[in-house]
Amino acid sequence: MTQRAKIDTDGSEPHGPEPHGRGSHGPTGPTGPTGSTGSTGRTGPAIDAGAELDPVHPMRPPRPSDRHSGLTAAEVARHIARGEVNDVPVRSSRSLSEIVRANVFTRFNAIIGVLWAIMFFVAPIQDTLFGFVIIANTGIGIIQEWRAKRTLDGLAVIGEAKPTVRRDGVAAEISTSEIVLGDLIELGPGDKVVVDGEMVEADSIEVDESLLTGEADPVLKRPGDQVMSGSFVVVGGGAFRATKVGRDAYAAQLAEEASRFTLVDSELRNGISTILKYVTWMMIPTALGLIISQLVVKQTDFKNSIARTVGGIVPMIPEGLVLLTSVAFAIGVIRLGRKQCLVQELPAIEGLARVDVVCLDKTGTLTEGGMDVRELRPLNGADVTYVRQVLGAIGQSDPRPNASLQAISDAYRDESGRWPVTKALPFSSVRKYSGAAFGEAGGESARWLLGAPDVLLASDDPALAEIDHLNQQGLRVLLLARTDSELDAPDAAFGARATALVVLEQRLRPDAADTLAYFAEQDVAAKVISGDNAVSVGAVAGKLGLPGAEHTVDARQLPAERAEMAEALDSGAVFGRVTPQQKRDMVGALQSRGHTVAMTGDGVNDVLALKDADIGVSMGSGSEATRAVAQIVLLNNSFSTLPSVVAEGRRVIGNITRVATLFLTKTVYSVLLAILVACFQVEYPFLPRHLTLLSTLTIGIPAFFLALAPNTERARPHFVRRVMRYAIPSGVIAAIATFATYLLARSYYSGPDALNAETSAATLTLFLVSMWVLAIVARPYTWWRICLVVSMAAAFLVVLAVPWLQHFFALKLVGTTMPWAAVAIAVVASAALEFCWRWVGRRYPA
Repeated sequence: MTQRAKIDTDGSEPHGPEPHGRGSHGPTGPTGPTGSTGSTGRTGPAIDAGAELDPVHPMRPPRPSDRHSGLTAAEVARHIARGEVNDVPVRSSRSLSEIVRANVFTRFNAIIGVLWAIMFFVAPIQDTLFGFVIIANTGIGIIQEWRAKRTLDGLAVIGEAKPTVRRDGVAAEISTSEIVLGDLIELGPGDKVVVDGEMVEADSIEVDESLLTGEADPVLKRPGDQVMSGSFVVVGGGAFRATKVGRDAYAAQLAEEASRFTLVDSELRNGISTILKYVTWMMIPTALGLIISQLVVKQTDFKNSIARTVGGIVPMIPEGLVLLTSVAFAIGVIRLGRKQCLVQELPAIEGLARVDVVCLDKTGTLTEGGMDVRELRPLNGADVTYVRQVLGAIGQSDPRPNASLQAISDAYRDESGRWPVTKALPFSSVRKYSGAAFGEAGGESARWLLGAPDVLLASDDPALAEIDHLNQQGLRVLLLARTDSELDAPDAAFGARATALVVLEQRLRPDAADTLAYFAEQDVAAKVISGDNAVSVGAVAGKLGLPGAEHTVDARQLPAERAEMAEALDSGAVFGRVTPQQKRDMVGALQSRGHTVAMTGDGVNDVLALKDADIGVSMGSGSEATRAVAQIVLLNNSFSTLPSVVAEGRRVIGNITRVATLFLTKTVYSVLLAILVACFQVEYPFLPRHLTLLSTLTIGIPAFFLALAPNTERARPHFVRRVMRYAIPSGVIAAIATFATYLLARSYYSGPDALNAETSAATLTLFLVSMWVLAIVARPYTWWRICLVVSMAAAFLVVLAVPWLQHFFALKLVGTTMPWAAVAIAVVASAALEFCWRWVGRRYPA
């Protein structure tokens, strides 16, 4: 049986399948609705009471869907042979070729590649090491993203929607890519239309095409009507014949699936792009000035001038920053993948870490899908045996019972009255009830409504007080009422006679309380917005320890004006009787107050809000439509996975901010050194090998460990501004200290080896200052961070102490006066660094 998300009769949120495979959402009492948006409430034609009964559901006559057998195996084979297959590639990430191109063919790789090629002709192998480092970085980036892709693709297969296709009269789930032209595809509430087609069977089916047309109201479909891929079923059922598949389908022509209509905005990604753009423009005049000063003005040894020019240009490029960002995201995807969390857009990891408000759908998020009938209370002298028969008949008449109706069906199946259904009224979030009419039963015509008591009963009905008492216990209550009106009449509920209350007990998710507590500790406001009765929702939220759960708000009383709604949302925590359109409006109202909003949901009534939220989170058992628009899908349906996603996002943001400071400090001091060299008309102090060594020990290796380390710091906005506040003064101090040492060494040393001695002294100063920047960035210290900093310092001492490494890197400290002067300058510079970092921290507190 296809896993289908159903909508509760009382209006509560639809969600995924029960363990038995049926959809899970149905009539829900006062705890009701948030069901599908804008349902018209129209029904299909009445069914002849004398028709032959369905052998599976004896009280239900055969539906039109029982009369079409679909394609035969031979016809399917012919379509496949002609290539009429739905061959649009469905993948969750870039292809391998795209990954390779994205990592290899970059602007900075091109610059470094040219410089590397030049160095092969004019310098020894030591001065070409930077090129090998770039190759290694690129390889690491490709491997990590490929691993992440394999994880994503594997999870996407698990979470892939598998439509039910009828062939040779047998309905079976198949992969979307196996659909052929002419296939007969069944639809139910929550199902996504995967290819274009024409309705063949329609049972009061309404389709939401908002993701394609922008029109929020569902459209009633009849046989012969067209359906477009990318739309989804809100209510009712039926089947359609595929008329366009593959790249001919409407959604494919838009070049985006529904899940890509609203891309995650990544401040980290945008910030790094901005930084790289400015670095590129800054590099061009600086590099030209350096080239002119080294090759034209100085007129020194040509090969040496070329080497020192390249040595000045290469460190301006923050080549490892993009790599580490990609690796951090990729490893985050892999880690979350192990927890059955599908991240459909990589920056969504970052987005959830920035969220300060999370809107929770109660059903399927705080509670599990299944329910149990706790009590049946007949009203107005109704016969309990007859009521049980009516409830059993209603439950058995629906081929796709939802959670609450399934609970009723399970409880009263053996007592069901065997009466033929003459008309059915599907659930609508506008009505907040469903209905069924039976043939002559006990000598009288029977029309029944099942839904939210506070909708079906008059506001002064004495039974509402009893219902409120049940709601306050967190129970879900449905009202069974008899009506003399036609089921689809606008006033069908008016004058309905209350017959019985069905009390249902919901199952709380065992992990929900801990997850809500985590969000509270992290200063993330949780808002429960549900179609259920507000008092009942508040009782459930109160059991889970949600702050403010005792002050519930009926969404029907919320102001429509956005500013006033936002104020009410800020002050409240639990909202009941929320319609799908209101959910969407509430997300927009919160965003208008500057909040970053995450929305969780699993049913078709959540789609619009999920699409508009900054981050949409769907349960894996949710409807195909919700999985399509969500950026994060919890395949294990575990609400407790969300803290892991938040933690991964914080790790990525916090660590990339740290390492970005290291990379950009290097860019700043490299640019400033080049400017100073050009202004003072002196040789550039470093060869490429020197800066390769410094970059590896003070940036490359430490950044790799720091980028992947645990980090629980709360994500903060303004990435570029925060990074540059520290990187610019750090780079300026490092450049000034290094150039001061270099000028002092030039005046101190003389002779043929003077340049190497001057370079060694300048390298020592730059290394010490860079190490202090690393020591600051590594705070707060842990044992492994201390070991990391100490080991980098020890590695540099080894280079200075081992003769062959001295020769290889052209580093040899001459005498004692100048080396100690270099150390003294570095100490002063480090003190200045410490002062600047502390001042910035006080001036711009977190």
